[in-house]
Formats: sequence, structure tokens, C-alpha cells
Amino acid sequence: MREVTTPALYECPEQANAADVVFEHAQAHPHEAAFARLRGVDTWEDISHEQFARDVTSLARGLLGAGVRPGDRVALVSRTRYEWGVIDFAVQAIRAVLVPVYETSSAEQVAWIVSDSGAGRLFVETAEMRTVVDEVRGELGGLTDVWVIDQGALQTVGDLGADIPEDAVHEARAATRSDEVATIVYTSGSTGRPKGCRLTHANLISNSRNALAYVGDFIYPGSATLLFLPLAHVFARIIQLAAFTGRAKVGHQADITQLLPSLASFRPHFLLAVPRVFEKVYNSAEQKAHLGGKGKIFDLAARTAISWSRGKSAGRIPLGTRVLHKVTDKLVGSKLRAALGGRCTTCISGGAPLGERLGHFFRGVGVEVIEGYGLTETSPVSALNSEKANKIGTVGRPLPGTTIRLAEDGEIFVKGPNVFDGYWNNDAATAEAVQDGWLATGDLGTLDDDGFLTITGRKKELIVTAGGKNVAPTLLEDRLRAHPLVSQCIVVGDQRPFIGALITLDQEMLPGWLKEHGLDPELPFSDVLTNDEVRAGLQRAVDSANRAVSQAESIRKFTILPCDLTVEGGQLTPSLKLKRPVVAKEFASEIAALYDGPKPG
Repeated sequence: MREVTTPALYECPEQANAADVVFEHAQAHPHEAAFARLRGVDTWEDISHEQFARDVTSLARGLLGAGVRPGDRVALVSRTRYEWGVIDFAVQAIRAVLVPVYETSSAEQVAWIVSDSGAGRLFVETAEMRTVVDEVRGELGGLTDVWVIDQGALQTVGDLGADIPEDAVHEARAATRSDEVATIVYTSGSTGRPKGCRLTHANLISNSRNALAYVGDFIYPGSATLLFLPLAHVFARIIQLAAFTGRAKVGHQADITQLLPSLASFRPHFLLAVPRVFEKVYNSAEQKAHLGGKGKIFDLAARTAISWSRGKSAGRIPLGTRVLHKVTDKLVGSKLRAALGGRCTTCISGGAPLGERLGHFFRGVGVEVIEGYGLTETSPVSALNSEKANKIGTVGRPLPGTTIRLAEDGEIFVKGPNVFDGYWNNDAATAEAVQDGWLATGDLGTLDDDGFLTITGRKKELIVTAGGKNVAPTLLEDRLRAHPLVSQCIVVGDQRPFIGALITLDQEMLPGWLKEHGLDPELPFSDVLTNDEVRAGLQRAVDSANRAVSQAESIRKFTILPCDLTVEGGQLTPSLKLKRPVVAKEFASEIAALYDGPKPG
């Protein structure tokens, strides 16, 4: 058993509210930009700390006028946008509890979260989302009010507080104990119905401030970040809180199709993303270079960037690599940085392993990618790299104030101020997950001699083959998804004679890949599924992934599915995690077909 602790850099007081920082900044830095709102195509309007505090106060007074009291739950279904933060802070300021819901949730999912949490009020972003709520309104007996953001909900609710003095908001804040529940965030539900995690004010404050103190070199007054991941996920939400606390300006762009133009006009200094975004950036740049006749230059630049970064990690970059890096950086690296707005030097990655190769590539082109690790139950950050101590391929050391322990079987246990207050309405699940303050994460990992954590898999997802070999599927899946042809994949083989895989094709990258390989980019998809060149390309991707594991763990056969795995289809959670039981049931015949006939050689 191994155990590593990082001393806390911030201790949360007994009396504290997550919204306190809103009013502290408004008083100390009233005219400094806190947020920026997109107006039109490429024009950003700054919102000062003073204006933001006024918006939060107005809504908080309105909520009090609507009858919201300490402990009441207020749900929010919305994409990432400015109003999300106003609602978040206003609800918490009056000691109520915010319950975020993904905007992609089905009517059934909305009904479960709103009814299970007992939310009496609900904000939705659009009239269409209200229609979804109306479908299940009969199941939401405790819901009294539904307010639509696009129909002026903040003003409508704010007007309800005309007779409520501002002091009522500040008195509520001042009375907050930091161990009170600030929000109930529901898990993604990859293995069953989502469970509500009770996160306290202390959880949010200590997590954001310890993370800020640990990686604060790139989050500073005057810096800026553009958020595009869902704020309903606590990962994006804690980054917004940390950025706001560090007085970095925050912009929002929920429309991924408009992300590149927004990056160009907003010009962020740092970004938050998941590995799939980095894979897409790399694969798109590579494909564009090859189709434009500059493939050899890109490939050389990529190899050089990776070699340069690995040399930096080792403490010595060969002279030849340094010279070549300067040349190729002007040809490739500068263009990638320009695509991110020209000022972005750091990205934070989480949600899944990034992969060493991509980490070194992006560092080599001038963008340091810092990986972290955590769960909703840990508010969410448990481990984090930093610019000063970034060991690529790991998820960093324990966050300050956090202790990480590995059990004999490699399961990761976490203890610290980031561990949640328990599951809402589910004491049995809480007792199973937390014992003596230690959270059993269900994830597997290793700790090196310097205290850096590497995630190796998930305990419940381990595949045991008929031959008794334990296989962690995520390593193979992560490596396969890095290939431009692959959108999603799931490794199978539990109680089977060998490991197989179901693979879906990336429809966005497919036409370019076909053209690059001398095929008709408009080839009918039914023909793509059986095309020898496509299958050969996927086999090369499988062979590359297999090099990371032993022969007994390697993928021996694969099949291409005729459709993608998506959130809308119910096979992925909103945070893009595979719902393995759903996929296994839906594609049971395809899995069975992998094992028909003779065993592969």
C-alpha cells in the first residue's frame, strides 16, 4: 500500500460561502473585466466585477422574493453561457442549492434529477427545453416555477425582489457555514441511474483555491479563458470558479461549430478541454497538411516537436533537435497557436487520459497541456500537474490538501477537503463509497517515486478473459480513439477466449481520409464498412494500440459498427463516457459475431 500527501496551500474557514468572492472582487476591483459576452460574430462585451455583482444580487433578491429559502434546491438546464454563472452564484449566495442538469438530457433524465433532488424551482435555457420539462411535469409534483433564460428569466425573477433589501442577501451569505451543501451534482450515470453528489461550500472553495495556488502561474489578473465544455459538469464549473477567483476574464462559447472563430476573436491565454478535443485538433491539422501536399513537413514537425519535448523532460535537448525545432515551429507550431487565438500557452485536460505522445506534441508546439484527475465526488480535482512540475503521461501529484492512497489491488483512495458530503437520498451508497473519510474511487493507478499518479483503468471495467487474464480496456480504447478514422470504440472479451473491439468511424474525418488514400470521398457508407483499405487502416490503428499491451491483452479481431456511439443515442454519458452495459446489450449480436468461427492466429 502506497500513500502520498501534498500539504494544503489554502484552508477554508468555518464560515464561508462560494459566492463571497463575487462581492470581494466587486469591492476591490470594481471596473476590472470579470466576464465577456459575445455580441454578434466576433465582438466581445466586457462585464465588470461590479456589474456582475449587481446581476448576482438582483437575481438573489428575486429568488428570495420568490420564496426560495436556505437548503431549497434550484435546478438549472442550460448550455455554457454568462447567465449560468449568475444563477450559480445567486443561488449559493442565499444558501440555496443549485442542481445543474445537462442541456442534452432526455425528458426522463430531467424528470429523475429534478424529482430526486426535490427541486422546487427550475431555470431552463430555451422554450424548447421548457417543452421537454412539460412532457414530464406530471412527475414533478414539487416543482412550482419554471423560468426560461432566453425569455428574460433573470429580469423576471429579479423583479420579484423589488421589496427585498440587498442586506438580506449579504446576511444570508454571512450566515453560511462552509460545511453546508452548495450544490448537488449528479454523476454521469455510466453504470446506472445518476446519483446526486452533495458538494459543500468548503468543497468548492478549497478545491478551486488550492488548484489556483498550485497552478496559478497561468491564471492571473488580466489573463483570459474561453469555456466551451458544459458547466453542468463540475470539471468546467470548478475551472470557472478558479479563473474567476484568480481574476481571469471568462468568456463562453457553447456552439462547437463556432469555436475556432471565437478563439480567434477572444484570444484566450489558457483553455480547458477533454482529450477528444486535442485528438481532433491534431488529426485535423495532420489531414489538412497531407491533403494540401505538405504532409511530409507536418510529419517532420510533429516528430521534432515530440523529440524536443521529450528532451526537455529528460533535461537535455540535442542541438540538432533544437535547430530543427526552430525551423518546423515556424511552419507548423505557429499556425496551431494562431488557431487557438495566438496567446494560448497552457491547456488543462481531464476526463480521460490524454496519452504521452499528444502531450509531448502540444508542448513541442508551444502549448503546455496539464493533465489532472478527479471525480464528481472529489469536487472534482484530486491530482494535478503544474507548469513547473508537469510529468507528461501522468495526472500529477495529489492536489494540495489531498492524500492519495493505493490499495493492494491498485485501487485509488482519496482523502481531503475535496471529498464530498455524500450521495443525496442514498445513505447506503455513501457508506459503501466512503469509510473513515477515505473515498473509494473505483479507479486503478500507480504512484511513482516522485508522487505522480498514473491512471491505469477502472476496477469495474476490468475484463477477465476465459484464460484468466485481467485486461483494462481504457488504455486500448484511448489509443484507438487517437486515430483519425476512429470516433468511438469499446473493447470486449469478458469470459471470452480473446480480446475484441467494436469501432465506429469519425464521419467528419472520413471524407478527407478516403481522399488522402486514393478513394472516392463520397463513397457510400455501406461500401466504406467493407472497404479493404479502410479495414487495413483500422488494422494499423489496432496494431499501434496493441504495442502498449501484452499479447494476451491485445485486440485480435474488430468489427466496424454501422452507426456512431453518441449521447443522443444513449450510448454515451453527457461527459462522453461509455455506457458499457447499454452498448453491450445493443450490439450483442455484433459482439457474438466476433467470436464465431476459428480463433484468430
